[in-house]
Amino acid sequence: MVLLHVLFEHAVGYALLALKEVEEISLLLPQVEECVLNLGKFHNIVRLVAFCPFASSQVALENANAVSEGVVHEDLRLLLETHLPSKKKKVLLGVGDPKIGAAIQEELGYNCQTGGVIAEILRGVRLHFHNLVKGLTDLSACKAQLGLGHSYSRAKVKFNVNRVDNMIIQSISLLDQLDKDINTFSMRVREWYGYHFPELVKIINDNATYCRLAQFIGNRRELNEEKLEKLEELTMDGAKAKAILDASRSSMGMDISAIDLINIESFSSRVVSLSEYRQSLHTYLRSKMSQVAPSLSALIGEAVGARLIAHAGSLTNLAKYPASTVQILGAEKALFRALKTRGNTPKYGLIFHSTFIGRAAAKNKGRISRYLANKCSIASRIDCFSEVPTSVFGEKLREQVEERLSFYETGEIPRKNLDVMKEAMVQAEEAAAEMARKLEKQEKKRLKKEKKRLAALALASSENSSSTPEECEETNERPKKKKKQKPQETPQENGMEDPSVPVSKPKKKKSFSKEELVSSDLEETAGSVSLPKRKKSAPKEEPVSDAEEAGTRIIPKKKRKFSSKEEPLSSGPEEAAGSKSSSSKKKKKLRKLAQED
Repeated sequence: MVLLHVLFEHAVGYALLALKEVEEISLLLPQVEECVLNLGKFHNIVRLVAFCPFASSQVALENANAVSEGVVHEDLRLLLETHLPSKKKKVLLGVGDPKIGAAIQEELGYNCQTGGVIAEILRGVRLHFHNLVKGLTDLSACKAQLGLGHSYSRAKVKFNVNRVDNMIIQSISLLDQLDKDINTFSMRVREWYGYHFPELVKIINDNATYCRLAQFIGNRRELNEEKLEKLEELTMDGAKAKAILDASRSSMGMDISAIDLINIESFSSRVVSLSEYRQSLHTYLRSKMSQVAPSLSALIGEAVGARLIAHAGSLTNLAKYPASTVQILGAEKALFRALKTRGNTPKYGLIFHSTFIGRAAAKNKGRISRYLANKCSIASRIDCFSEVPTSVFGEKLREQVEERLSFYETGEIPRKNLDVMKEAMVQAEEAAAEMARKLEKQEKKRLKKEKKRLAALALASSENSSSTPEECEETNERPKKKKKQKPQETPQENGMEDPSVPVSKPKKKKSFSKEELVSSDLEETAGSVSLPKRKKSAPKEEPVSDAEEAGTRIIPKKKRKFSSKEEPLSSGPEEAAGSKSSSSKKKKKLRKLAQED
């Protein structure tokens, strides 16, 4: 008896289902086909053994990528090892994808089967899955499938191997379309402006130059010798500029109104801007081709190589094509028409636009196109599968085509392909080493810049951190300095003070009240020198006691401040007489102030 298990992958998790034991699995097919649409009958055949839900959408995306690549994820491995029987020979596991089945059989040792009855069972499980798993509704299952589908598609687009080919395909398609549009618009400008100046068409052949001249000349009657220098700049030829000036004087064109000229000039400016954009787009295409397919672009040119890639769909598809397909790529209509009418098949397709076929003789065009297609196939494979893109192989292949052309013309025997490829391998290794050195230098420069930036940031942060405590210390020190300076200051006493004595602040006198002046006078008569600090809210009844207390506080500080050269102010008869006269003057002033009050 064989026990059949079926693995079902869903957006919400893995489900392992078991079927009833039968001698042969093929006998289940008619029963399963009958009961797929009926849930009750389907439950009699299939039962849910285990369900492993995904923890998050990121885990679901990882498992979906692993299943699509044929890799056994750890979640799937844990589920199978836990819930499948230990006797692996009696277990048959049904899976929907042969790749994941081969991976499970190789890593875990379980026999896997796909197709037949397994497909029918999976169809029924997909239909009734929300009924088999408890707590899962049809709406939540649909939402999970939609979210996983979006994330899986986004990841595939993001990690597309051929994503750089898309830019080349779009660029060459736009380039071809621009060529058609510029030609059409230029013919319209020629016809429109030709009514006014028909002779200009025969003189100027280039479309962009004609549009620039039509925009510059405007009314031909206003063209004179002063504009000859500008004409030479536009035409890049002095003879053509002179011919345009002469033709404008004897032109057979009709007169044209100002509004018509404005419209012609506006349309000409649009055509000129389109031609300039076409040149910039061609430059962009060349840069992209040198990055994506350097060997192919070195062999047949950027435009022809881009057309081959666009026609094949991607560089990988072009690398898969044989040389015979590359030779007639772009000539499918002629090929099938020849096969239908049993005529001659085409010798070349898009590679006809390369310079080699045009340079070959008529009898050698088929031979050189076959040889060129062979080299294009080799170059596309080198570009597709090489890790380091280099144009060395393309240049060597181009040399081989040149030698083959000369062999057809002169009979000179070309070099063997083996010798040429050996030379190319040596040069490619040197180029790869040179590129590695350049990348290493760039990485070193980047690391140096990063180190300098981090060092500058660290220095700035350290300066900021060190400046903050210094500022705090400065703010703490400032009031202390002010307090020390206050007792050192003494008022000037009408110029009678000794110059060796420290000078007090004169600004403090402005803020003193009448009571403070009275107290200071009383102190000076008592023999004190320093100016006391008084509060404005002090009572008037006790000025003398406060002054004496202040004098007792300040006098010892003043004695400490004296140097060896200085002496107290009370020493000497002259100083005593000066102090008496000043005190008498201040008393008179105080009496006057008291009378006014």
